[in-house]
Amino acid sequence: MNMTELEQIRERVILIGVQETAGDDTEESVRELGDLALTAGAEVAASVIQRRESIHPGTYIGKGKIDEVRELLWETEATGVICDDELSPAQMNNLQQELDCKVMDRTLLILDIFARHATSREGKIQVELAQLRYRAARLTGLGNSLSRLGGGIGTRGPGEKKLEMDRRLIRTRISHLKRELEEVIRHRELIRAKRRRTEQKIVALVGYTSVGKSAIFRTLTGADVLEDAKLFATLDTTTRGIRPGGSQEVLLTDTVGFIRKLPHHLVEAFRSTLEEVCCADVLVHVVDAASPQMEAQMQVVYETLQELGAGGKPVITVFNKQDLLPERRSFRDFRAEACILASAHTGEGMEQLCEAIVEVLRAQKIYMERLYPYEKAGLLQLVRKKGELLEERYQEDGIFVRAYVPQDIYGSV
Repeated sequence: MNMTELEQIRERVILIGVQETAGDDTEESVRELGDLALTAGAEVAASVIQRRESIHPGTYIGKGKIDEVRELLWETEATGVICDDELSPAQMNNLQQELDCKVMDRTLLILDIFARHATSREGKIQVELAQLRYRAARLTGLGNSLSRLGGGIGTRGPGEKKLEMDRRLIRTRISHLKRELEEVIRHRELIRAKRRRTEQKIVALVGYTSVGKSAIFRTLTGADVLEDAKLFATLDTTTRGIRPGGSQEVLLTDTVGFIRKLPHHLVEAFRSTLEEVCCADVLVHVVDAASPQMEAQMQVVYETLQELGAGGKPVITVFNKQDLLPERRSFRDFRAEACILASAHTGEGMEQLCEAIVEVLRAQKIYMERLYPYEKAGLLQLVRKKGELLEERYQEDGIFVRAYVPQDIYGSV
């Protein structure tokens, strides 16, 4: 029996950006948009950047640039355009009418990538919720052929009913997904509460998308997690226990990467996942040291952390991908407690990272040296359970102990 293979149509797109201020990061942002398009399976045919004082409220770009893009669509045989900002419903509709092709924006593109990479139940719920909210905001009223001229008898038709039905279905589905997500959040909160009771320390890997967080996570934990250079390869948080430097076990969490112009409602949809960052005791900020946009990417990460309410946490910055640099360079992050030069690919800096994690966690505890009479040996159980026991020496007059203990039990032991 002959089998026919259907080749998936690869979309060809033109990227469009608007530069409102000379010397801003628009060109780099459009290049990043191209990487997003490639990750989503599209082929970039051309890029267009218009320099104007502000984004056109009706069509995103001005009439002259629309004519230029229309010509490019014909010359390159592109099937659509992707704008580097989130378009309003009016902008999207007007641009579609002017160009007579598929029009997408940065948010829609990111949502498509999220939908491809979500694997867990929570991830899939969050992606669908964000997609529906995006779609609900863009449901338009009656088209030109069904528009109401006056109202009253004869002007109510199936067009408006279909629109209202779509709205109602979306609202119903959003309510259902919210209930499902609340169940997942309750389950996650139970896990967090258990961690708080056992006082296990949590270290979260954060950073711009595609900087190597999952590669470092895999190196430190040996976990079989996806390690991919594509943007947003990791969407679902993964947590494993590690013993940095042979010390007490801590929980290491890999989180979704950040990106510039990440829409607010996407942050809201993934808040339950990103809250893992807020619960962490230490943040390991992974940076792509080989990226020419390193500084800008670091700024995006710190701004996103601030938005999430995790701005004041201790940070260890890891300047990853040292193996890709033509020569050794020194890097500094004055907002971090420690800076590590590393390469997840070669293993460079991983030992120093573990040492830095131990040191930062120890800074949150109190160092003590104490001699316990044998009749009070039971207190050592509390030290072992909640602190870090460095030395335990049995002597004639008692048990000599060196340890780091949390402030809340220092007076009890």
